[in-house]
Amino acid sequence: MCSIAGILFKNGSRSSLPMTTGEALTEMMDACVHRGPDSAGWALYRDPHPGRLRLRFLVPQGTDHGEVVDRIKERLELEGAELMHEERLGCTYGVVVGFEGDLQRFSYAMEKAGMLLSAGSSLDIIKDVGRPLELCNTYRIAGFNGTHGIGHTRLATESGVHPETAHPFWATGFADVATVHNGQITNYWIMRRRLERHGMEFRTENDTELIAVYLAYRMSKGASLKEALRTSLEDLDGTFSYLVATADSIGYAKDKLAAKPMVKYEDDALIAIASEEVALNRLFPGKSLDTTEPPPHTFGLWSRSLSE
Repeated sequence: MCSIAGILFKNGSRSSLPMTTGEALTEMMDACVHRGPDSAGWALYRDPHPGRLRLRFLVPQGTDHGEVVDRIKERLELEGAELMHEERLGCTYGVVVGFEGDLQRFSYAMEKAGMLLSAGSSLDIIKDVGRPLELCNTYRIAGFNGTHGIGHTRLATESGVHPETAHPFWATGFADVATVHNGQITNYWIMRRRLERHGMEFRTENDTELIAVYLAYRMSKGASLKEALRTSLEDLDGTFSYLVATADSIGYAKDKLAAKPMVKYEDDALIAIASEEVALNRLFPGKSLDTTEPPPHTFGLWSRSLSE
């Protein structure tokens, strides 16, 4: 059992919720921490800067941080990327670089230097072992005032409790695509082998990563995110509710059995989605919310300029 959360501020307006994106997601995740106390993570999005990429690396506990950073810097120079900003937060190392080449080739090359959690012009993934409020302080999440984001709290059932197995997951090699997921994809290996035959790569055996790679692959072949969400309902088997985020959108999909809960609230300024209504109530204490539960076998998509 896990929990998922997502929020998108439409057109930059925060008229109905005077919180940062980081604060809002953390409150939603903390409200559902009973569903997954082992680890937590955020995929945070901000306005992009042309010609710049954000990279976030995991530096596992017990490794030499300085040695890892030196390898990353050497690789950046080798790949012709200009280091513009760097920071160390918890067990991660983040950089902003000037780069305008082939992101897929570049990200695969950078993984020779360190474990890459995310890359893109807008995306920054933070995840670690622990509860949302604890990690929020360590990683300064509350200060993040971006455009949208998705989050996850995890109860480990099929793999160990480590930062690398926490959610969200990035679609390696594809800018700004991240997913969080509650459930199980039962045809994982069938779909993974199918995607690998098309040249897609995986870094874990987590089915949430499979969803991210599947959606990124479909979009790389010309499908819109809306179309990729629709076909995922036919191609993925199991019980699942998942959220996906891109540079300007948030979407959801829910399987036909609808065993994994999801509830949403929308007004003129924002869309918020979570596993339980208590998470939405945390955003608007004392307010009676007009919430809805997405029907079985449905998907939805919202962008910063258009709702569908």
